[in-house]
Amino acid sequence: MTLGRHAERPVLLVLAGIGSVQLGAAFSKQLFDVLDPTATVWLRMVFSALILLAIARPRFAGRSRQDWLVVLAFGAALATMNWSIYQSFARMPLGLAVTIEFLGPLGIALLHSRRYLDAGWALLAGLGVALLGWRGSGLTVAGVLFALLAAASWAAYIPLSAATGRRWPGLSGLSLASVVGAVALAPYAVAVGGDTLLEPDVLAIMLAVGLLSSVVPYSFELVALRTLQPRVLGILMSLEPAAAALVGMVLLQELLTPVEWLAIACVVAASVGVTRAAGAGPPGPGLRQPGSAGRRRRRASSRASSPPDA
Repeated sequence: MTLGRHAERPVLLVLAGIGSVQLGAAFSKQLFDVLDPTATVWLRMVFSALILLAIARPRFAGRSRQDWLVVLAFGAALATMNWSIYQSFARMPLGLAVTIEFLGPLGIALLHSRRYLDAGWALLAGLGVALLGWRGSGLTVAGVLFALLAAASWAAYIPLSAATGRRWPGLSGLSLASVVGAVALAPYAVAVGGDTLLEPDVLAIMLAVGLLSSVVPYSFELVALRTLQPRVLGILMSLEPAAAALVGMVLLQELLTPVEWLAIACVVAASVGVTRAAGAGPPGPGLRQPGSAGRRRRRASSRASSPPDA
């Protein structure tokens, strides 16, 4: 019995981390009526950056020009991924946006594959997308385009995350990339957010979102990875679209049709299939960091050639 509980604990931690990321996304979306999505994601990145900087305490001495170029590119990918998925959240249900966004890491995994079986998984993922387009009543053109941009950014995030991990120890690279992303979004976010950015209720919610989207999932996954194989982590991370759909249904009353649930199931099954065959799966998007997503993830992302968060 003790051994059974021991084996279940890391899995439960990862699942709790996935739920935490999607809860952060849902709480963020509830602010869209009073705060522009760009200002919302900027506040989230600011709090995430401050928390990560306090934890990582990066050192700058002896850094090469290439080190800085890599972290700047990583920050740009992180900002684009977070900004675009929040724009998608503003235009369609959470679960549908995350499902489309998840095509980014799934596509990278398929491109690196040399197995005939993975062609079948690619067709299954394509079927899921086709089902969304055929009967996806919650879809909007702008929402889909923003989700596709988030998917492309997540795909770029993967190799950049690995490169950053090789050059910057621990969370140093991620914390600095978060600062880069927050600075990049600041001018427009401050312009559209105005005085609302300083309201205590808004700041309190976004501080909670920063914790839910970054600190909690990272801490849980860090503990879980002491005993959990990266392949198993990748399989669990494949549940992100389904988790997003469930959170959207419970907290945001975003009810999906049976066809939309089937589409999400196709993408999840394809991701699980590819991950099991490859031996290591796509990390989350970290700071997506929603969907969301690096989203989320850190140690797995160092194997990303082998998914932001949101």
